[in-house]
Amino acid sequence: MASKKEDKVLSVLDLNARNIWNTQAHEIAELWESGKEDEDFATCEDKALNIIRLNFEVVHYDPENEREKAKYEGGAWEILTHTNPKRGNVAIRKREIKSISDLSYENVRHISTPLLLELIDRNFGGGWDSIQLSMKDIIESGFEISTTTLPTSRLHAAGGTYERKMAAGFDVLEIEKGTWTEAIFAKKKELVEKVTDENDSKYDEDGYLRSKDDDEDDEDYDDNDNLIDNDDNDDDDVTLDDDTFISAYSEEAAINPEDDEEYGNLNID
Repeated sequence: MASKKEDKVLSVLDLNARNIWNTQAHEIAELWESGKEDEDFATCEDKALNIIRLNFEVVHYDPENEREKAKYEGGAWEILTHTNPKRGNVAIRKREIKSISDLSYENVRHISTPLLLELIDRNFGGGWDSIQLSMKDIIESGFEISTTTLPTSRLHAAGGTYERKMAAGFDVLEIEKGTWTEAIFAKKKELVEKVTDENDSKYDEDGYLRSKDDDEDDEDYDDNDNLIDNDDNDDDDVTLDDDTFISAYSEEAAINPEDDEEYGNLNID
């Protein structure tokens, strides 16, 4: 287990991959200006900017250029000045998350469950299966996800999947599909003491560029230094239940053709 570092921010150099998410742009600007008084600050500027980039847009611009000055000094950005004036200025503003494509392994742990479901809903209303596998991996690194698709009239049946998931603390997004509804349940995963998302960034917690060796520490090699593929095929281990498949395991999925006029016309692969 990695030991937990103190997250209190007294200097811009105290910023790290954990506390940057709760620090505002104006706070960074204030810390930056006060930090410039330190004679060693110039050697740490780039390190600090690498951390800031995790949660903020960072743009270098020439303050002597009137067009750039008007663009970045109009109030939407906070301005940081380099200790060396020849390097120009830096404009920062918090990254906005407007769609699921804006999610990353770093930021997905720092958004709320309602926001996640809102982003999924904005994804053309296609439901969980419409999301790219790479984005699913990112989402599931920070959230527990479970889905079920049932006739709308049976989705909220007493004792069914919906009721159990809500009792377990999940939030839900309901997407109507004709007389059926897909329910996407999501719950934020508990953060463990070891911050695993730091390994998904090309910078370490202190803002230094990770070396190639850092990324290969967890790889296994045979006696001839050949990389061993440890990916297992989990297809044979899949367990079908009422959260992943419409089957007899879910009482609310039991369909009487006389009760659902469209059931006879439904084509289920």
